[in-house]
Amino acid sequence: MNIRPLHDRVIVKRSEKEHISPGGIMIPDTSTEKPIRGEIVAVGNGKVLHEGQLRPLEVKTGDQVLFGKYAGTEVKIDGEEMLVMREDDIIAVFEG
Repeated sequence: MNIRPLHDRVIVKRSEKEHISPGGIMIPDTSTEKPIRGEIVAVGNGKVLHEGQLRPLEVKTGDQVLFGKYAGTEVKIDGEEMLVMREDDIIAVFEG
């Protein structure tokens, strides 16, 4: 994938959905919510501050992140659904 988001935006690939409940029941895609966890696949250069300085992003490619339920804009890149969002939309980064 040859894409780089601008400024303080990141591109996130959602984690795969679980299709079977813990009790072994198959759950159709239409009844499940989209995951709010994903992996960052591309990051922008940083946020431009009021003084014109560039603040680098705190997240990097490969980070596993948690984001808001309605965060970002869904786009299709190379046949895969991705989310483009601002760094501010990311709630947490999973460590370890």
